[in-house]
Amino acid sequence: MTDFAAEVVDLTKTYEMGAERVHALRGVTVRFEKGGFWAITGPSGSGKSTMLQILGCLDRPTSGVCRIAGRDVSRLDDDELSDVRLHHIGFVFQSFNLVPQLTVEENIALPLYYQGVPDDESAARARHFAKIVGLEERLGHRPSQLSGGQQQRAAVARALATDPALVLADEPTGNLDTPTSHEIMRLFGELNERGKTVVVVTHEPDIAAWARRRLVMRDGVATEESR
Repeated sequence: MTDFAAEVVDLTKTYEMGAERVHALRGVTVRFEKGGFWAITGPSGSGKSTMLQILGCLDRPTSGVCRIAGRDVSRLDDDELSDVRLHHIGFVFQSFNLVPQLTVEENIALPLYYQGVPDDESAARARHFAKIVGLEERLGHRPSQLSGGQQQRAAVARALATDPALVLADEPTGNLDTPTSHEIMRLFGELNERGKTVVVVTHEPDIAAWARRRLVMRDGVATEESR
């Protein structure tokens, strides 16, 4: 068994922009240990979001290797990548990405539907994770009836519904005020204490300070820092 929730080895990503080639990642090697709490930081265009998209199986590298739970996902087809995302990764986005027509309970249970989990078990798990994030009194509400912080809590609960080992968050506090941002980061810290590997992309130093490890991206190159 590998000791790493995810690892990338000599990872590169190049985008063709007309006649121009943009090197988003330049030979990055990083190993994210199980149970770690990481922040990926850096200026706009540094490669941090590209790194997270590859870790989340939302994009493929140009070259190099990306392993999730010991499995090389670098060259998997779309269906195989979807399966990895569904069973091993929980993703939290800046814009929440909740389905407006669904209730909090239904949004949390949505990935369980795609796993084929029976309805009664899905509902029970949705209630369980809603309680973990403090939304047990909002199960019947729709996203438009929630504050921004509550919507992000619902998004975190949805990411946890499939019990993934790896939780990835892309600027999860970008649309929130400072007190609410710290509430969300405190929640990520609690999830990490429960054994989840957490990787957060952020450009905000006070948000990155919640993590125990930091990966600083600049011009597609990564430097690892311990906290």
